[in-house]
Amino acid sequence: MTLSSMMGAQVSELRHTLNLNLLKSQMATETAQAVVMLQKMAPPAASSPHPYKGIAVDVKA
Repeated sequence: MTLSSMMGAQVSELRHTLNLNLLKSQMATETAQAVVMLQKMAPPAASSPHPYKGIAVDVKA
């Protein structure tokens, strides 16, 4: 095995490791951004009445 082929394998492993680290970093950033976005969303207004529910009642028999 020549020196250049050994270095080529090491460079390939280093690239793979770097790509995995970049992917993990990107996923962590996207997750953090999604959490912030979800926290900024307004909670649903449970106390507000429905705009037209219960106004007209059909009592035909």
